[in-house]
Amino acid sequence: MKARRAALLWYICFACLLVGFTLYVLLDAFVIERRYRAVLPQKTVPPSREAVLTDTSYQDESLTITLSEHRYLDSTVHLAEIVLTEPTRLQTALARDTFGRNITERVADTALRHGAILAVNGDYYGSQQTGYVLRNGVIYRDTVRSEDQEDLVCWQDGSMSVVREGEVSAQSLLDAGAWQVFSFGPALVRDGEVAVGRHAEVGNAMASNPRTAIGMIGPSHYLVAVADGRTEESAGLSLYELASFLREQGAQLAYNLDGGGSSTMIFDSRVVNFPTTRGWYNERAVSDIVYFR
Repeated sequence: MKARRAALLWYICFACLLVGFTLYVLLDAFVIERRYRAVLPQKTVPPSREAVLTDTSYQDESLTITLSEHRYLDSTVHLAEIVLTEPTRLQTALARDTFGRNITERVADTALRHGAILAVNGDYYGSQQTGYVLRNGVIYRDTVRSEDQEDLVCWQDGSMSVVREGEVSAQSLLDAGAWQVFSFGPALVRDGEVAVGRHAEVGNAMASNPRTAIGMIGPSHYLVAVADGRTEESAGLSLYELASFLREQGAQLAYNLDGGGSSTMIFDSRVVNFPTTRGWYNERAVSDIVYFR
């Protein structure tokens, strides 16, 4: 009898330890904040006295933004066309100006603090412990996620390209003039052609999904798209459908950023799209944004 009680007690203790460890792992992965590095304020271009702002456009001497709304298949797609003469006006910001894990903030709040004219969610780097993070010319993480991981590089000359992390280091990208590096993907359009298959998907995401993507028509001539999804009014797009849409808009290169409930577009401090989580409006807090100022 004593032996049985001792064994039962041991099993209970082991089960409690296992549950506790599992709970800690989940909390550490998704809840517990880890602050690794404060982000220095990024020098920004001061607002121009000659700027012209409307509900769907912005223009000054070195930046033009034009918004449009499209109905593509069964979804609403919000498209921003951006033309720069100063490529470094394509900037990024980290939530709460902190590089870390599970450090999040709404896109609207980060955008407001940085004076963004246009902003979208980035690659949600904080949900991963690997993958390159190079922002505004600074390396924050240089560990490879996988040999085949496709990263988007925004260069200081205004061009973009897609590289594989197994073929190049973050430091070599910085040395060659990388301004931003995003580690999400995949590449949607290459050399003006759709680069994903009809059934390509990110992890376990649904085929029809809210999406965020950034692309290039030519150097310093960009497209940023956010597709609404998961509602009766807007089903969402597959990667192939998003790639096809961007190709039709003239993208020579396009890259998939974080999507789903993260997909958010801000213009002049207002939310342009309809961010959703489980079909309900909800602007999700994310790790980082891409913005133009």
